[in-house]
Amino acid sequence: MGALDGRTAIVTGAGRGIGAAISMALDAAGARVALIARSSDQLDDTAATLVNEPVVIVADLSTPDGPSEAAAAALDGLGGVDVLVNNAAIAERKDIELFTVDELDAMWNTNVRAPLLMTAAVIPSMVAQGSGAIVSISSLSGRRGTPRRAPYAATKAAIDGMTRSLAMQYGPDGIRANAVAPGVVATEMWNEHLANPGVADDVLGVIPQRRLTDATEIAAVVVFLASDAASAITGEVISVDGGMHATVNLWPTV
Repeated sequence: MGALDGRTAIVTGAGRGIGAAISMALDAAGARVALIARSSDQLDDTAATLVNEPVVIVADLSTPDGPSEAAAAALDGLGGVDVLVNNAAIAERKDIELFTVDELDAMWNTNVRAPLLMTAAVIPSMVAQGSGAIVSISSLSGRRGTPRRAPYAATKAAIDGMTRSLAMQYGPDGIRANAVAPGVVATEMWNEHLANPGVADDVLGVIPQRRLTDATEIAAVVVFLASDAASAITGEVISVDGGMHATVNLWPTV
């Protein structure tokens, strides 16, 4: 018996990295998953690893109508939703004075507006059934000061605030809202950056476990938060970062 047998879930940004790992873990726990991302090829690759008849939805969540249309398609395909995972995001690492208005808007639209609209689109069905779990992917950057990430950090701090507000408002309706804050995860983006001279030593030196977090470790916490094992947990931002949030005092300026 899986922890999520018979339940349904929506995962945004499900085509690769953390989103793909979360989708696989939810499926392995028994959930039927609706996969949402912009790339049909990546979504098909993820779907091919799942066994519980996944629903594949190609959508651009950065557009004004993308989130609501994707959510409607997911609700229709699944027949309802028990779990929403807001994972899709974009990140950029550079000094704040180098960002353009268009880059800032793109990051806000994908990282903040889209999760708000996705959540707004599925909340009525969760309220109607008297239960639901919303898990949003935050970041260490939203909790601690990390250099060259100010706009990204701002979007993730917004996710943390959204999570607490949702937990407060919809707790009486049987809905829980939590966030997971990864640190340095072994994804394509981070692996490319760590390949630069000296970066890996500097970054690993401030992680108590002296290793990167694997995407499957993020996924395991998402499954826990989506399950009845976390029935009394809501409004929390849980760090899954090898101890960085609890201990790091000086982040390398990389």
